[in-house]
Amino acid sequence: MLLSRIGALSPRRAAARPGLLLRCWARSAGSAEGGTAEPSAGPGRVGEATKYRDSVLLPRTNFPMIVSGQELVERELEIQRLCGFSELYAWQRARKAKKEFCLHDGPPYANGDPHVGHALNKILKDIRNRFEVLRGRHVHYVPGWDCHGLPIELKALGDPAGTKDLAPLQIRRKAREFAEGAVARQRAAFRRWGVVADWDECYRTSEGRYEAGELRVFREMHAKGFVYRDYKPVFWSPSTRTALAEAELEYNPRHVSRAVYVTFPLTTPPAKLASSAGGVAVLVWTTQPWSIQVNQAICFMPNTQYSLVRRADSSQLLLVATECIETLAAKLGAQLDPVGTFAGSELEGGVCQHPTVPGKTLPLLPGNHVTVGKGTGLVHVAPAHGMEDFGVATHFKLPVECMVDEDGRFTETAGPELRGQAIVAEGMDSVISMLRAAGALVKEEDFVHSYPYDWRSKQPVIIRASKQWFINVDSLKDKAKEALQKVRVTPESARGGLMAMLDQRTYWCISRQRSWGVPIPVFYHRETDEPLLNRHTVSHVAQLFAEKGSDCWWELPLDSLLPPEVLKKSKAGAANDYVRGEDVLDIWFDSGVSWAAVLPEADPRADVYVEGRDQLGGWFQSSLLTSIAVRNKAPYRSLLVHGFTVTETGDKMSKSVGNVVDPDTIINGGEDPSVSPPYGADVLRWWVAESNIFSEVQIGPKALNSAQENINKLRNKLRFMLGNLHDFDPRSHAVDPKDTHYIDQYLLHLLRQVWSCTHCPIMLCSFSQNHLWTCGIYIIVLQCLCVSLSSEGETLFRSGWMKSSSMWKKPGLEEAVEGACAIRDSFLSVVSAHKAPEYELTIAIEPGLLFELMESLQEEPTSTCSQLTELMMSSRTTLLSSMPRDLPHDALVTSGSFLINLEGGVIREESAYSLAATPCSMSRCPRCRRYTAESLDCLCPRCQTVLAGTK
Repeated sequence: MLLSRIGALSPRRAAARPGLLLRCWARSAGSAEGGTAEPSAGPGRVGEATKYRDSVLLPRTNFPMIVSGQELVERELEIQRLCGFSELYAWQRARKAKKEFCLHDGPPYANGDPHVGHALNKILKDIRNRFEVLRGRHVHYVPGWDCHGLPIELKALGDPAGTKDLAPLQIRRKAREFAEGAVARQRAAFRRWGVVADWDECYRTSEGRYEAGELRVFREMHAKGFVYRDYKPVFWSPSTRTALAEAELEYNPRHVSRAVYVTFPLTTPPAKLASSAGGVAVLVWTTQPWSIQVNQAICFMPNTQYSLVRRADSSQLLLVATECIETLAAKLGAQLDPVGTFAGSELEGGVCQHPTVPGKTLPLLPGNHVTVGKGTGLVHVAPAHGMEDFGVATHFKLPVECMVDEDGRFTETAGPELRGQAIVAEGMDSVISMLRAAGALVKEEDFVHSYPYDWRSKQPVIIRASKQWFINVDSLKDKAKEALQKVRVTPESARGGLMAMLDQRTYWCISRQRSWGVPIPVFYHRETDEPLLNRHTVSHVAQLFAEKGSDCWWELPLDSLLPPEVLKKSKAGAANDYVRGEDVLDIWFDSGVSWAAVLPEADPRADVYVEGRDQLGGWFQSSLLTSIAVRNKAPYRSLLVHGFTVTETGDKMSKSVGNVVDPDTIINGGEDPSVSPPYGADVLRWWVAESNIFSEVQIGPKALNSAQENINKLRNKLRFMLGNLHDFDPRSHAVDPKDTHYIDQYLLHLLRQVWSCTHCPIMLCSFSQNHLWTCGIYIIVLQCLCVSLSSEGETLFRSGWMKSSSMWKKPGLEEAVEGACAIRDSFLSVVSAHKAPEYELTIAIEPGLLFELMESLQEEPTSTCSQLTELMMSSRTTLLSSMPRDLPHDALVTSGSFLINLEGGVIREESAYSLAATPCSMSRCPRCRRYTAESLDCLCPRCQTVLAGTK
């Protein structure tokens, strides 16, 4: 640490000031950081210490080093009130600014209490917004909530089975009340975390104005042909009785399915197998035995080799893929002897008999979706219960027959023996029993694999064909991918995930069979089931939603939803010929159109969206697709994708496991303060700021204690600086940078370099890697403190972010100061830092660049108060061109070299130096405590000069 610079009692009368940085070092060696310090007099010298106490500029502040417990919580609330956190957003919107910055808030679900995932996301956004405020920009940030959908409906109503007798308006009233309560709790938490926004002007997807805007986007997409109705298989949740989109699924990697090997007798063999027709059966493996009942065909790979094999234990002839023979033999526990081999394409034209449906035949068809990684290389086709199966059925014009109802039970078309049975329970048992009775069941096994689950009920889903409303993603993805190339994605690796998810998606099912949501504004003809949906009908319904809210879809009579003038424009019949639709829009469509309802009208495109990586297939994608469909451009200029919060052991948080970290407990403490002490909101915010947000973000006692320790260190530094600034008036005491000492100018130069290469103030923390760079942070904080001191009543964010000056750029100083630091490191390698002030240092450098640079720090050969002496931390420094030969016997000698690199490498010179450190021959000054006085009772020359100037 550099030695102290002692100022006068009346600093405002001083002829010159060393600058903010050196002023913060102006404390006596040995005084406590930030406290009211006094020189240690030593035995028998109390009178001397008291004599000079009032002449020394000592740190004075009542800023506490540590605040903890309930006092911390109360102090944070007081700071939020005194600093006007609640008014900051309105203030910055009202001030003059040349540039606008828009961070669009992705709406969290209003389905529960705030958690640490919310904290990570909201605080991260707030850090960015506050930085933009400091840069002098208008920040547009409107918090919002996703208030519709199954997550909220389930929480509000409990068991879905108990809601069958409730009318839609009853369900909606309960769901709305639940959502409003969750919004209130989450909003209070976000405000407590210090998130700056206008909390009285937030958006909710359940507000009539928002819903009207959503329908207008829907109208435009339908008018352009992107929205259509079709009968096709979709993910279906029997537990919640609704269709689901891919983004609403969770995959259970340990799901156990009952897999079976089933034979289908070959009744019409292809030409290649004509001679072996007797007793040949096609062997099929499936993890969904219940779907065999609705089987329509069997698919093979046309470019793969197949074999006819004979079981050694039964002489049964089986048709399988050649690659699968060895694996199948092990699975079945039987030797399989090849009888013949042929190409898959030669199987076309064959016909099989359905094993449990008499008289039903199944053609052998080529299918590109068939693989040989598992099973037999042959798969059965149930078009109503598989995406690829449906594609095969469409190509070959097979019937698409669904025998499963909304509850996941067989319908009457499946036959009396299966009717009403759950397909994943007793229905599965019945189908397997039927296969066994027919002699078609070869083997049954448990198969562990990844399987989709309903994200809310946590129950398995099925694929089920039904009439739904879709968005044609296939016609949008090329334009969407082109637009994404112009979007900056951080981290860049997330771009690949977003692109991959777009590639995998051909359509988006946007209809849901629930009550709590935005109704799809469609009417169906009572007799033909034809939908009535056009620009006129949707515009009218949107206007009603804007005025009355979407409840009016159920409240108003049909002739109010379809008035005569709308029917006339639509060229439709009477209103009584139609019934209103009962489906609501997918909540990803709800939130995906928020750009249209929330962003500024002048340019409805956000500078950045900031969300977790789960939104790559969710909000990021739904926002992109809807914006491309309507405006042919992305709704965002950049994306920031962060990781999830996990425990300190890397585990996912779960209430059932009991490892959930509650942000309210972090801030206010738990029931037992010794186990869960109150950390306050600053610790929560610091945890976010110092975390690597692009991976899994760990939180727990270790992370929180580390954040608290770092905050206490910062408080200590602030306390020290505040103590030095207790009487500082920047209007009269500030020094022009060109008049400051070289060390000040050097640090300003470094600060300008950092300023020019970073867009985030968090990066400035790298300044603290060594002592001098830590002082660089002091410059920033000191300037902010000084601005606050000179602007009565203004907080840091109102006074603005500091601006660097071109005058700070002085690359020549870098070599001078860093050269001196290299010499000091050599000095401290032979003398410990706390003993350095007790030594005199002789530096010998041959004439050259390094010598000239050191001369710029010390003009005279020997000095006790030069800038070089300050850097060396010695009592006196002598700069020579050669080392004296008559060094004292107790001198500590060392040497080193320093490479000078100037003008971008044009000037390079490595200079050697030698050092000699000898115990100081002078006495310690009773005032400044440096070893620069002639005797113990005498002041050093500098202190004599200072005291003489105050008289």
